[in-house]
Formats: sequence, structure tokens, C-alpha cells
Amino acid sequence: MDATNRQVAEVLAEIGALLEILGENPFKVRAYARAAEVVGHLGRSVAGMDRDELEVLPGIGKAIAEKITEIVETGTCRERERLREAMPPGLPALLDLQGVGPKTVRRLWKDLGVGGLDDLEAAARGHRIRTLRGFGEKKEHEILRAVGVARRGSERMSLTEAEPLADLLLAAIPGEARVAGSLRRGRSTIGDIDIVTLAPAAETALALAGVADEVIDAGEKKVSVRIGGRRADVRFTAPDEIGAMLLYLTGSKAFNIRLREVARSAGMRLNEYGLTDQETGGLRRFRTEDEVFAALGMSPVPPELREDRGEVELALEGALPSLVDVQEVRGDLHVHSDWSDGSMSLEEIAAAGEARGYEYVLVSDHSASLGIARGLDAPGLARQQAAIEQVNRTAGCTLLAGVEVDIIADGRLGLPDEALEGCDLVIASVHSAFGQDEDVMTRRVIAAIENRRVDIIGHPTGRIIGRRPPVAVDMERVIGAAAENRTALEINASPGRLDLDDIYIKQAHERGVRLAIGTDAHAPSELANIRYGLALARRGWCGPGDILNTRSLADLTGRHG
Repeated sequence: MDATNRQVAEVLAEIGALLEILGENPFKVRAYARAAEVVGHLGRSVAGMDRDELEVLPGIGKAIAEKITEIVETGTCRERERLREAMPPGLPALLDLQGVGPKTVRRLWKDLGVGGLDDLEAAARGHRIRTLRGFGEKKEHEILRAVGVARRGSERMSLTEAEPLADLLLAAIPGEARVAGSLRRGRSTIGDIDIVTLAPAAETALALAGVADEVIDAGEKKVSVRIGGRRADVRFTAPDEIGAMLLYLTGSKAFNIRLREVARSAGMRLNEYGLTDQETGGLRRFRTEDEVFAALGMSPVPPELREDRGEVELALEGALPSLVDVQEVRGDLHVHSDWSDGSMSLEEIAAAGEARGYEYVLVSDHSASLGIARGLDAPGLARQQAAIEQVNRTAGCTLLAGVEVDIIADGRLGLPDEALEGCDLVIASVHSAFGQDEDVMTRRVIAAIENRRVDIIGHPTGRIIGRRPPVAVDMERVIGAAAENRTALEINASPGRLDLDDIYIKQAHERGVRLAIGTDAHAPSELANIRYGLALARRGWCGPGDILNTRSLADLTGRHG
């Protein structure tokens, strides 16, 4: 089976890191890192591209194009294996440790003879790491903690884990404070929590000690704590520097590198304190991020787009897209009632929708084929449609009669076509046989896309964050079929799913595929999760015209007109 773009990008990134460990040419290291970024965010599969097509991609020359072809065909390449053979077998795994990069791995290997996780733990417990110049006791302590996290198999935080921890910190900080980092960018999973504050350092450290499990480090520039078993870094800044600091700490790393390149081309250096003129050494400070962007000759880049996926170039041209906003959302397009496995009655869903200012909510209970208690068969679906019609006579928010029908293993739907005719909108989703190979799973999903009664493909990759990986499905083929058949793909806003991934959302957006945001809510409180889906849509460069939820009720229900 051909390697996916993500798999190819991972191998290229590893090659760059291994080169750096071995101390090879830094330009070569950066070339592989850049190639990994390009392939990882490419809108088409590299598996279908020949050498000439690969070589016209930015940052992809003849040598890297050859390796991409090899990786696609075999899952690896001779260069990667050569580099691994040139070092102890356990060394590459150290790159997965928090706070340990290629340069650190090289120092640990060359200076202490560390060859893997066991060696590293022994060196830390024997207080040998602190003897290295530039490391010290603090670095040793952090490495030992990272080893412990790795041994426990700890993963990145979900949004529902990160947000409450960030809120506790914000509430404790005695002054103005704002979230930065990947949490602010709206990523599906979060590493460390980053916060920028104008509050006094000493008072802040004291206040955080009262809510945190542990104060890792406290100084004039930063205090680091562990809260809920997770790390959080709080950076201190001044009112006239908070713009540059917030910009710098929001990231991503690739975006920051591009901004520094833009600054250098204009004769300036950019860091977390502001812009320094390379000739005079004068420092310009900024109260807002917009001021920094203006000084660089750019339109402001929304946090969700800061990933170096072409947004910097468009910002320099003043041509950034207008992203969908919460005020433009008119309804929720995936909600479950107590007719299947939800807790809300139809009346309660209508009332909750009205309270949120929605024009409509799609009631999409499971089909009986899924095996969920009280899942709807054809007669049950008809009875629910009649009940919805009754509720709509007095409701302030219109209930759309829908269903989430199962796409069974052979591609057929879990309800007969006649039963689906009475629905306003039909969601079709995979809920079983997750282990099918890529071609079978892809054809299974495309069969549902090609069914004229299906309007939306629910949670298209089937992932459950931290519990179940995405199914093996060729999203390029799925997106192409959705574009051809004018079938929408769902952005499932449940924080446990967050499916589609923003990379696929952007690819669907570029192909003109319609997208539908659904909370998959089973309880009233889960309706608020629409914001997570909205953040994903923005990360995928979607404007209001790309999202079905921004359409009026008349426009939405007249979809075949």
C-alpha cells in the first residue's frame, strides 16, 4: 500500500532530525524539515506524482524527490536507514521526549554516551546531565520528568482537558493574561499550555503556587508550573511589548520562522520583544499583534491560520481569505435525541436551539442497524418525523428531520432508500468494521457519497482522539467524490472526535466541497461544542460560503433546487 502524505512527511522530518544529530550540513537539515512541511500540507497525494511533478514543488529538489518516491513505494528510504545505522538504535526515540531536540540528543550521545531511554534515565538519576555545559540541574530535572512521561505513555491533551486547566491559571493570575500557543490556534490536541501576562512576576508565581501541583521554575521572565499533571508556561511582558510576545508565543514554529524571514528581508530582526533595525540596533515595541503585522507590511493573520501553509504570502499581498465567524452560524447539523441514544426530547432540542439563537437544528438519531438501543428502523423514523412536525408548529427553532444512517461494511446504508426520502437531511457514517483495508474502506464511503439520498458524510475518518486512530481511508479520493457528487463532509465538533482534521478541511475547501458543522450532541451542554468545529473550519481556511450552517433554512432545505 502506498504511503500517505503524512507518513512521507514523518519520514522526511525524521531524516532532517537524524542529520542534525549526526552534525551534518545545517542547510541540508533545513531542506528536509521544509520538505516535510510541504508534503504534510499538500492538497494532493504524492503517491500519484512523478519525479517531474515532485520537483516543481517548493523546496523539493531532485534528491528529495527521489527519496519521496522511494518512501511512497516502501514506507522508508535508504537514506533514513543509513542514518539510523550510523547511531545507536535507541537514539532516535529520544526525539519523542518533551523538550529534547536533535541538538540535545547529539550532546547526550557524544558527551555522555547515551544510546537510548534507559541510558538517559541512568544519566539523569546519576546527576551526569547537569555536568554538561549549558544544561544544569534544571535541564536534568526536566529530562528526567520527560522520561517518566514517556514511560507512562502520556499523550497530548485534548481541548476539554487543556481549556479547564488554562481557565484555572487565568483566574489565578493577578492581572491581564491571555492564552497563546496551540490552544489559541485551535489545534485538535495540545502539548503545553502557554499564557502571556502583564501581571507582576513575583505575585503571579505566588498565586500560581496556590492552584498548581508544582512550581517547576520561577523567574523574572517566566514561571513554569505543573497543573493536572500537565505543564504550563506563563511568560511576563510589558504593555508596550505584549503584541510581539503574544505573536511569538502563539506560533507555530514554522510560522514564526517565516515571519523572521520576512523581517530579515526588510532589514529587521523579529523576536518576542519587537523588531530590531539591523543597521541602527533600534528596537520597536508593539502593544498589539496587528501593529507587528503592519510593520512587516502584512495583513493581520488570524491565529488559526498561523501554520505556514501559504498564509504569510497572502498576508503580504493583502489577500487573506475572510474566515467564517460564530455570528454567521444559523444552526447545528448533527444532534441526537432520546429517540435513540441522546438525553434530550425533541421539545428540549428545539428550546436549546432557540436559546442559542439558532434558526434550525438537525435531529439525526442513529439508524437501528448500528445496534444502539432504540435506534430507529423505518417505521420508527416515520413516527419521529411526524413528532418533529408537531413540535415545529410552536417551536421558535425549526427541527430538521434527519437521521444518522450507518454505512455498513459492504457500502450499503442501514435503512432502505424509501425510509430516507422523508428526511430533510441524511448523514451517513461508518460505525463498524473499522479494520477494513484502505481501498475497501474508501470504496465503502464513496458508495454512500454516490447515494443521492445522502447529504452529509459524518465524522469521515472515524477517529476518536486518544482512543481510536483514523480508519484507513484515502481522503483524496473521498474529497474528489464529494466534490463530484455535491455531497457535504462533516466537521464533527465533538471534542473527542474533531473530525475532519484541518488539513483535510483545507483540501476539501480548495476542491469546492461543502462542509457541515455538527456537534454530535447527546446532551444539552454539548451544543456549545459548535465552537470547536468552527475553529477547525477556520483552520481549514473556510469562509461562510463553504459551511452549510451559515445558510438560511429556506436555502438549506432547498438544496436540490
